Amino acid sequence: MGYTCFEIEEADGVAHIRLNRPEQLNSMIPEFWNELPEIIDGLSDGGRTRAVVLSSTGKHFCAGMDLSVFGGVGIEGEESLSAGRRHANFRYNVLHLQRAFTALEQARMPVLAAIQGGAVGGAVDLVTAADCRYATEDAWFCIQEINIGMTADVGTLQRLPKLIPEGIVRELAYTGRRMSATRAAEVGLVNEVFADHDAMLSGVHEIAAEIASKTPLAIHGTKEMINFTRDHSVEEGLKYMALWQTGMFQPSDMAEAFTAMQENRYPIFEDLGEVRRGL
Repeated sequence: MGYTCFEIEEADGVAHIRLNRPEQLNSMIPEFWNELPEIIDGLSDGGRTRAVVLSSTGKHFCAGMDLSVFGGVGIEGEESLSAGRRHANFRYNVLHLQRAFTALEQARMPVLAAIQGGAVGGAVDLVTAADCRYATEDAWFCIQEINIGMTADVGTLQRLPKLIPEGIVRELAYTGRRMSATRAAEVGLVNEVFADHDAMLSGVHEIAAEIASKTPLAIHGTKEMINFTRDHSVEEGLKYMALWQTGMFQPSDMAEAFTAMQENRYPIFEDLGEVRRGL
């Protein structure tokens, strides 16, 4: 299937999703907000993808939300509704935008973001929803919303304080200053900084391949536990872990891992399988 904003390649359990509107700095046009969750949900539900690399093309990773999205806030015919009803409907529009990035967190496989050049506004919302972030030396991050007179509303202010110190988040969010890749690595926003785009993609694909070599059921459980524990107490996390393990623990995967080590070969694990939604 063709997409307006993305290209997808799949090989050996790794899906590579590329933002592919470099001439427009990969800005997030209306199609973006439908295509991204459709792609991520499809890969997750399909059960064959074990890791995702999310990268971009051109000089910058992403310039954030396109002005056409702001221009389309109102719905034709809505003028006849009372202010309260219009505003209540607008809330659902914001939730729709938020879900595009929450899809990355809800996916059964890890998502690795590879960032070059600028990650501006909505792009920060996007990459903070990924499992891991990697950057080129020329990369930079900017919570641009404050510079255009609004509050960031699709994930940055909720996720970034869970990734880096709160004081640093507040400074970036209040000032709209740029954070360099070097500084982002220092505070823990990115895992590693690479010399250039090619080196970054090579390195990130190597990490994705290593993830894809593990049992996808244990990877899924690991991601589920890390995400849950981030937002809950240790006690709640342990109780959820016990419940999860009761249903998902598979000695057959452990047996294959040990056998493969003894036979000096790569283990072979079953895919997660397709998720069927509805009847």
